[in-house]
Amino acid sequence: MKSFRKELWFDIPGRRAFINITRDVEAALRESGVREGLVLVNAMHITASVFINDDESGLHHDYERWLEKLAPHEPVSGYHHNRTGEDNADAHMKRQVMGREVVVAITAGMLDFGPWEQIFYGEFDGGRRKRVLVKIIGE
Repeated sequence: MKSFRKELWFDIPGRRAFINITRDVEAALRESGVREGLVLVNAMHITASVFINDDESGLHHDYERWLEKLAPHEPVSGYHHNRTGEDNADAHMKRQVMGREVVVAITAGMLDFGPWEQIFYGEFDGGRRKRVLVKIIGE
């Protein structure tokens, strides 16, 4: 069985963003040479997420609004975590809702998606470099 590891790095200047990373994961898959197996894609930071959904701007806008209703950034004083000097408690909660990782089957050297599925990096506390792990195993 083959095992392949690659890191994707992001430096999002704003506080939040959704970035389609499907092509990056597909490039890693080609580089790995794996034809049948699994790929794990996970955010390596506690205020970022990896998830699968449709690449449609209206949906991304809806996510932004919905997440802000669930865990609003302001007032930062409303979170106990922020009493440590941080201002990102909401980002931790948004990550918890959106998830840490995805696993996708690899079939015939391709990501085995359903219709419209794409892989996204979700940033909830930007302004510094963060990474995503792509781990591929198979034959």
